[in-house]
Order: sequence, then structure tokens, then C-alpha cells
Amino acid sequence: MAEKRDYYEVLGVSKNATKDELKKAYRKLAIQYHPDRQQGKTDAEKKEAEEKFKEAAEAYDVLSDDTKRQRYDQFGHAGVGGASGGGFSDVNDIFSHFGDIFGDFFGGGSFGGGFGGFGGGRGNAVRKGSNLRVRVKLNLSEVVNGVEKKIKIKKKVTCTACGGSGAASANDVQTCPDCKGSGYVVRVVNGIFGRMQQQSPCPRCGGEGKIITHKCPHCNGEGVVDAEETVSVKIPAGVADGMQLNVQGKGNAPRHGGINGDLLVLISEEDHPDFERDGSDLIYDLNISFPDAVLGATVEIPTVEGAVKIKIEEGTQSGKILRLRGKGVPDVNGYGRGDLLVNVQVFVPKDITKDERKVLEKLQESPSFKPKNKSGFFDRMKDFF
Repeated sequence: MAEKRDYYEVLGVSKNATKDELKKAYRKLAIQYHPDRQQGKTDAEKKEAEEKFKEAAEAYDVLSDDTKRQRYDQFGHAGVGGASGGGFSDVNDIFSHFGDIFGDFFGGGSFGGGFGGFGGGRGNAVRKGSNLRVRVKLNLSEVVNGVEKKIKIKKKVTCTACGGSGAASANDVQTCPDCKGSGYVVRVVNGIFGRMQQQSPCPRCGGEGKIITHKCPHCNGEGVVDAEETVSVKIPAGVADGMQLNVQGKGNAPRHGGINGDLLVLISEEDHPDFERDGSDLIYDLNISFPDAVLGATVEIPTVEGAVKIKIEEGTQSGKILRLRGKGVPDVNGYGRGDLLVNVQVFVPKDITKDERKVLEKLQESPSFKPKNKSGFFDRMKDFF
């Protein structure tokens, strides 16, 4: 699968583009690659236009939303799409999301021929089911290596008995006589500016454009039933606490047919007993004895992959940071891997024996064990100026 392009590059805008600039850029691309503009072109050209149409919609969907944009700026594509890849799989889904973008360029929302034909009118609008949200806890090993999780969810699924129509049979679905299948009714009202037409969803059919005379007994006319499903979610390496992955089409099914909602997977990272995470780096606090700090030593420390041995140089000072490159967390976008930072602290015992005290008292008088204090802060500032 081809690597996704940067969303800002897709829309041809800068990273500090305003919402108006984003909308203007998307509108331009949407009109250019709209299905009604592809008449007379080859199948290959139509396919390319469809992909660009989806790509532009996906970019605008993310960048026009403040929360998604912030996650994208911080984590890239993995922050808003993750294993699912994000985006729109169906062109009708784009129309249902952004129909207002096209305005009156193509008949005020009635889309024709193009990529396969789409009905006009509100009664034929593509419905989308509601999204589901789940929280997944990951340990550090799963974060570093990536993992595939199987999640059991309760959701609405399409009724198999009626195929989602909600009717007992095909003959039990009729065009709404009040709105004639359009899904809306128009009435004339008197206002301060004179007589005006007001459009509203048809009260008889609820805006669907059709009515059911005999309901399906299995779903009671809803077109959906309750069910459980186990969804497999591939979580990439390097995700962080609070990141959200979008598994498209795994949410609730809509009433009376349409597009399933999405499954939103919120990442929760468990605390680790040894390591603290700082972006792509891991921090480990290593306590060493006073003799080891003075004489040097080889000590064993843990890493995500297992224990390793490191060398403590003679005269190591408390607070020294040792860096083990490539032992941290992978970048979620695949740009290398962080480091393991070992924070060395010299352990000072509180309880010692009489013999140990005698040894330390002798060392206390030795010139080698007397600290060599540097000049104070203000003296250093004088030297600086």
C-alpha cells in the first residue's frame, strides 16, 4: 500500500493555515475531482479522480477538526488513523459528511453519474451509524513492539432477516405520500420580510422518504439488532497514552441501511515499575554504591528487551546521565527509535557499623575525598560579563 501523503501537502496549504484557508483549499480540490466532473474520461482516470477525491476529504476531515489536527501534528498519520488507515472508503460517505462544501455547484447536493451514480434528495442521503469508543491498556513491551488486540464489543448490527430495511418484506416499504420520497416538506410562512418558504424534515417518515407498513418482527422495524463482535485491532509501535486510533466501519450500523460508524480506540499506557517515558526516550534511575562510584564497576540494568551490562567509570558523579542509544521507544511514524537514559545516583547509607564509621573517618581526612567546590553562581556571572 502506498505511503500516505502529508495532509497539508494534499490540500496545498501551510501548517499554520486557518480554517477558512483549509475549507477554501478543500472546496477547490473537491470540485476538481467531483464525480460530475469526470464524465467522458477513461475508467483509469475516473479511478484516479476518486482516490484524489477521497484523499482530499480525509485530509480536510482531520485538519478542520481541532482535536484531530492537534493529534496529527504531534503523532502524524498514526495519531488519527492508526492501523485502520483512516479516511473514507465510500464516496457517499464523503457527501454525507461535507455536502455543504459543494453548495449549488452540483444541484445543491444531488450527485449524478460520476463514480457510479448517487441519488439526490434528502430522502436518499446516506446514513451513518454512531461511533463506538473503547479504551485499550498497553504495557511498555506492547508499546515498544506493537501489538494486535482482540476487542469484544457490543454494537448494533444490520438485521439479517430484513437486510436492514426494517420491513417484513419488500412490498411493505412504500414511498412516503406526504413528501413524495424527498424526505422533506416545504411550507410557506409569513415573516417580517414577507412570505418565505421553509423546508423541514417530513414528520410522517422522519426524513427517510419512505414508510413501513408492516415491521420486521425480528428488529421491530429498526433495521438493526443488538449483537457482540470481536474486532482485531493492529496497534503500531510507539503509540502514546491518550492517542486515539480509528477503525473504520466497526461501529454501530445505522437504522434502515447505510454506512457503519467507526470504532475509536483510545490508548491507555500502563505505568512501568522501572522506566519513566519521556516521548521516545525511557529514563531509568540507577543507584550505585559510593565505592562503585569511586572505583568504577560493571553493573546490570534492565531494558525492554532484557538485562544488559554497562560500565561505570571511575569517579562517576551523582546525577550523571548515561545514554544507551536505540533502547527507547520507536517513533510512531517510523522515524527511528529513542534512547534509554540512565540517571546515575550515588547511594548514601543512613545506618553504618562502627568499623565502617572508622574507615570513613580516616577517608574523611584524606585530601582525595575533600570536594573541590567551584566558584559560586554570582562569581561565575562576573566572569561571564
